Amino acid sequence: MTTLQFPDGFLWGTATAAHQVEGGNDNNDWWAWEQIPGRIKNGDSSAVACDWWRGEKYRADFDLARALHQNAHRLSIEWSRIEPRENEWDADAFAFYRRVLTALRERGLTPLVTLHHFANPLWLRARGAWETDAVVPLFERFATRVAQELGDLCDFWITINEPMVYTYTGYVNAKWPPGKSDFGLAMRVLTNVLRGHAAAYRALHRVQPHARVGLAHNMLAFKPARPESALNRVIVRVQDYAYNRVFLLALQDGRLRFPMGSGDVREAIGTQDFIGLNYYFARRIAVDFSQPGSLFGRALPAQPWGVPYDDELLEWFGKGDIDPDAFYRTIKWLAGYGKDKPIYICENGICDRNDELRARYLITHLVALQRAIQEGAPVKGYFYWTLVDNFEWIEGYTLRFGLLANDRATQTRTPKPSAAIYARIARENALVNEPMSQ
Repeated sequence: MTTLQFPDGFLWGTATAAHQVEGGNDNNDWWAWEQIPGRIKNGDSSAVACDWWRGEKYRADFDLARALHQNAHRLSIEWSRIEPRENEWDADAFAFYRRVLTALRERGLTPLVTLHHFANPLWLRARGAWETDAVVPLFERFATRVAQELGDLCDFWITINEPMVYTYTGYVNAKWPPGKSDFGLAMRVLTNVLRGHAAAYRALHRVQPHARVGLAHNMLAFKPARPESALNRVIVRVQDYAYNRVFLLALQDGRLRFPMGSGDVREAIGTQDFIGLNYYFARRIAVDFSQPGSLFGRALPAQPWGVPYDDELLEWFGKGDIDPDAFYRTIKWLAGYGKDKPIYICENGICDRNDELRARYLITHLVALQRAIQEGAPVKGYFYWTLVDNFEWIEGYTLRFGLLANDRATQTRTPKPSAAIYARIARENALVNEPMSQ
């Protein structure tokens, strides 16, 4: 029997985001984006989502999470509910999130709370949101108020989810709100996001000196399509630096070093108590001089992994290779970068409508994670994305990452076979001859 043990006290959880599960978030920029025809696949809407807000279905979902032996859950607070108009605070929204956090605590699930998961209040959008310096004190005020109101139920915080994804999709490739394509503006947004994170970090610590505060950084593993090509290797290194490392390095030395200049953000130095990693796949990059916006590199189609990819997987993983070894290498790099700072895997998962690849994906990535831990990486927890099939941004309901299937007509949840495998791993705090499918 082969047993791969995880450290005592390891957190086993799943992750969700407010706009994707709550429903009824009609006061933010994502709701406005959904109203534009053609923006969301199949015309899908987040109006109901997983019915956490009106139907309070989170209680049943947390019951299932606990029954599946999870001991933690990552969720987010919707800014537009808490502060529906500038400097007006909604007591009912705070009461809702108190009920959510209390429900987690009652079930023995440690909450990890994200303050900004892509969505902005409409009043903030009208002021330019992250395009303007004014957002920094506004986000700081929001973080302060949330900690004051909810801090007795949570002291484990993520300020901002995936700064690079938010900036790139909203301000470079224009697929997400506000739908702009302006590299200079994107760099200004990224700088303000970093400043906002730093301000929120200090605000949370003023309210809760003992708080654990970080951010969730998405990383892609870039690989050369032709490893023998020196030029290909250089372009991969440049893409890796620009996407994966610029933001993280700025948290160490206070400089955002862009390909076309740099910015001074000294207030960001030392503003993470832990490192939050979101990792899904690797990309093979070919040299392509026709794509200066991608730093002269082009992502190649995904290589098959196990069963043939269905349309859902091709849509999302179409230019990404499922590569557990790249996950291992990413964690090892973060361990060196962080110098013993705790690491949490805040998102890792696969969209798989027939649940054919999820077990293999999950097990192979956890094997890679356990290997990194055995070699000294201080990883303290893992949050699978996601608990329940939900509203996946511009892809609507076509991508199904959940361990729980959701019948949207009845809001009935059904655990998928892979959920049982994850439950055994969490229960044993170990991988014990886990099957790749079930």
